Amino acid sequence: MNPHEIRRLRTQSVLKELVPEAISTLGDATLRGLCVTDVECKKGRYDAFVYLDKMMLDEKEQEHVLNQLKKVSRYLENYCMEAEGWFKSPKFHFKFDDILERQNKMDDLFEIISKDLSKNG
Repeated sequence: MNPHEIRRLRTQSVLKELVPEAISTLGDATLRGLCVTDVECKKGRYDAFVYLDKMMLDEKEQEHVLNQLKKVSRYLENYCMEAEGWFKSPKFHFKFDDILERQNKMDDLFEIISKDLSKNG
């Protein structure tokens, strides 16, 4: 593994801890309750994609949350920058994570297959 990859992975790891911490300092209760599921930095660490759990939010609420996060993203970036003593923070891009949703659908399908096999077996 090259040094750039190690630095990128370290940055991701640090941001997975710092971003939720930074979000918890916000005044908006909806934002404070968000759960960060993952952070993925792109090459060069200029961009960080922050994945959030949907937590029963409907599409309208998700859109509202993303708009609010866009407004406070500079504050969150500065928070992380200061906490780590970085000269520059990656630019945050917030997205809702649908991996848990897909995983639950897969689990449901496997359960149906398993029941079907036990009926026929």
